[in-house]
Amino acid sequence: MVKKETRSNRLFVLDTNVLMHDPTALFRFHEHDIFLPMVVLEELDRSKKGVSEVARNVRQASRFVDELTHDKTHAQIAQGLPLHPPSMSESTLKPGGRLFFQTRAMAAHLPDTLPGSTPDNTILATALALQGENPDANITLVSKDINLRIKAAVLGLRAEDYYNDQVLDDVSLLYSGMTELPEDFWESHGKEMESWQESGRTYYRVTGPLVMEWHPNQFLSRGGDNPLQAIVLEIDQNAQTAVIELVDDYTLPRHTVWGINARNQEQNFALNLLMDPEVDFVSLVGPAGTGKTLLTLAAGLAQTLEDNLYKEIIMTRVTIPVGEDIGFLPGTEEEKMTPWMGALMDNLEVLTKTEGAGEWGRAATNDVVQSRIKIRSLNFMRGRTFLNRYIILDEAQNLTSKQMKTLITRAGPGSKVIALGNIAQIDTPYLTETTSGLTFVVDRFRNWTHSGHVTLTRGERSRLADYASRNL
Repeated sequence: MVKKETRSNRLFVLDTNVLMHDPTALFRFHEHDIFLPMVVLEELDRSKKGVSEVARNVRQASRFVDELTHDKTHAQIAQGLPLHPPSMSESTLKPGGRLFFQTRAMAAHLPDTLPGSTPDNTILATALALQGENPDANITLVSKDINLRIKAAVLGLRAEDYYNDQVLDDVSLLYSGMTELPEDFWESHGKEMESWQESGRTYYRVTGPLVMEWHPNQFLSRGGDNPLQAIVLEIDQNAQTAVIELVDDYTLPRHTVWGINARNQEQNFALNLLMDPEVDFVSLVGPAGTGKTLLTLAAGLAQTLEDNLYKEIIMTRVTIPVGEDIGFLPGTEEEKMTPWMGALMDNLEVLTKTEGAGEWGRAATNDVVQSRIKIRSLNFMRGRTFLNRYIILDEAQNLTSKQMKTLITRAGPGSKVIALGNIAQIDTPYLTETTSGLTFVVDRFRNWTHSGHVTLTRGERSRLADYASRNL
């Protein structure tokens, strides 16, 4: 058992779910020390089997611990092992404090207020024992389990969530992809403005202080007497200038995408990103009924069947429970994914509604459309490369940042990836609005010139759905 007498570093007691969530958590505590109760190693051993993301993380965490303990004597382990990131870990990891293990039984320290001997209670008992033996030490229990943190607080233990994967302090700070220009924008930024037209497009070069706050492919809007809807193409930080382009207006009846028109400004901005072949990654965030899936599928069908820009549309989403094997369902991979693809089928019904074509015409259109849409399981994405594909990641708010990285890196030359989700509806355990993989990619991609993001807020499903979302 570690003795914290003169060391000023903090000692973090890790819960099993922290390593299940992020196997590199061992190296994320900077100069501070880490303590692993024996029950954590037992729980890792029980969770190592399977093909789920949790099982992979557990195996990786076990490999890290194995590398740290390799060729070490019992005396060295008892003194604490230096936390030097293994060569196989990511380059962002830095050397930390020391890793300590539980070396003797702690059951005698289990308080009467904790019934039974569950793994959570055993971890609490171990942390309490550490605190009792080291009253001057700064000991903190780290867990993704809210109830465990509550029990720790009741028992007088300091407990924290694992924050290293938190992208933002507050979800309200999430990049929206749009900005409303002030009323005096033209007066303050139009003195040295240049404008020109090229291939039927209108461009402006503007100068001013607001330019420094913009991001590539961010949308600018302004109402009033001189309305403006534009997108940022280039930013010159040194000269404080930016080139902006007027966006296409997909709200006009003559300007449809697979028979679909934008119903509001946000949908119009989304279609501009979805229909731009120079934008390789698009993220759309918004509540149910804002049109995320419908707009994405319409743009995908138009560019796949009409423009032949992509070979096919690939759609995938997390199956809940996350990462569980879908093999219990009969049929092929696509048939097994069908229960989770209700949103796809609902939107295809709208998009394949051919007016005046009759039943045979609708059936033919539906067959052609479905032949170019492939449904793929998240479980079998590793190692694949998709060339010239239009890839839709539905319900992306339920993905971790690591899963999101795995999926996006599957895109080969000529492919486009669209991530859709509602960060207010996260079903995955241990993920929050600020740690979701969707939040992660929105924040990390906002400065890349080949990506774009739009936050949709206005529901367009029906007046009933819109009223319910606002009042229920």
